[in-house]
Amino acid sequence: MSAPSPNPSTEGAAPVAAKPSFWRSMRMVAWGFLGVRKRSGYQQDLAQVSPLHVVIAGLIALAVFIGVLLLVVRWAVASGSTGF
Repeated sequence: MSAPSPNPSTEGAAPVAAKPSFWRSMRMVAWGFLGVRKRSGYQQDLAQVSPLHVVIAGLIALAVFIGVLLLVVRWAVASGSTGF
């Protein structure tokens, strides 16, 4: 099997930047909530997202986080009221 020959029209061309994606922004915000991210992955995501998408994704993630906290608190209060 031989290696594919490079395309001469794209040889030496700069890599094409990916179109900003809302789902990539959501993934970036999720990693931010966890606080664990490789620097190279962060830099790559940062180059491929729209600031508006990041703000919207952050607001959605904040609303989900607050909703989960409210559910946990309601569950804890309801289970604690039965007594020991």
